[in-house]
Amino acid sequence: MVQLPIISSSLATRLTFFIAGFVTATWAVIVPYARANTGVNEATLGTLLLCLGVGALIAMPLTGSLTTRFGCRRVIVAALALVMLSTPLLAAISHPVLLGLVLLVFGIGVGVTDCAMNIQAILVEKASQAPLMSGFHGMYSFGGIAGAGLMTLLLTVGINVIVATMLITLTVIVLTALSYPGLLTYANPREGAAFAMPRGIVLLLGMVCFSVFLTEGTVLDWSAVYLTQVRDMPETLGGLGYTCFAVAMTAARMTGDRVVANLGRLTVVVGGALTAAAGLALVIFIASWPLSLIGYILIGAGCANIVPVMFSAVGQQSVMPQSVAVPAMTTMGYLGVLSGPAVIGYVAHFSSLTLAFSFIMALMVFVGAVSFTLNLDQRNSARNNA
Repeated sequence: MVQLPIISSSLATRLTFFIAGFVTATWAVIVPYARANTGVNEATLGTLLLCLGVGALIAMPLTGSLTTRFGCRRVIVAALALVMLSTPLLAAISHPVLLGLVLLVFGIGVGVTDCAMNIQAILVEKASQAPLMSGFHGMYSFGGIAGAGLMTLLLTVGINVIVATMLITLTVIVLTALSYPGLLTYANPREGAAFAMPRGIVLLLGMVCFSVFLTEGTVLDWSAVYLTQVRDMPETLGGLGYTCFAVAMTAARMTGDRVVANLGRLTVVVGGALTAAAGLALVIFIASWPLSLIGYILIGAGCANIVPVMFSAVGQQSVMPQSVAVPAMTTMGYLGVLSGPAVIGYVAHFSSLTLAFSFIMALMVFVGAVSFTLNLDQRNSARNNA
């Protein structure tokens, strides 16, 4: 019998965040192949992509109850099993309805994993009594870069897309097995209902997550369009905007725990929000695409540590049980990812893409302002939130 190496709960959490980013980025690379296999148009593809988000949104509110009953380890492994089973199918299915169903399952797996790993992250950070959340989320960003890079490399050297996804799945199986011993067998005990609408400070934390995730989704889906259509960047270079954003975010998150420990959470959130707003101002008001790339670097660095601080803060409040508060806040954030591209598209259609980006800049200023009400530097904000 193979003996799995014993690893710390902190390292297991980092591996889980890496896996989540890894598989999500893999799907992003597969999308053109899935469209070619099914032969759908842009509108139908958009509907299919919505199935992933719907699956995640259905599953996220239930994750707190599941972790309370079964523990983080069982829930994370079961969710990743759904992801591993569905990933190769995403590259092989040729019927649009079947693809939508598999995306729904994939979304459920991703959604449960996202919630459960953040519940584990909060518990591990509490036990360590030191900032760890930025590093955890940094591994998600690093996993995204690794997943997209490895999948692209496999396809570039001529490996069939189905074989490539199976190799990706094998990698996830190995990483999951490595993380298994360090995943927590417990979670917070149930207090009250299994699901509740966010309220009080949890609602404010969720609004911040919604705003930041909406900004991230906008950069992901609209940065290339903005640079090529508004700033006249060559189409072959359009992806540089998101690349600059992603690299800056990953680097800032990998050093974020030390920054939070030295400067405090409030300074990091306010400074980050204003940095991101300044980056958006560069993108919007300076008619030079090289300076726009600098703007995207500032946006990535500014947004990087805001959401990790929000997850640390939700673990300290007492307005709502953690098993309910974390899924509620995660769901609000995910709504930002889903709604962001659509909101920007509608605003751009009826006015201009520049005005749409100005709306995002205003959101980041809002994040900086509202953070002063969150008692972020209180060791235990629970006393202030009742």
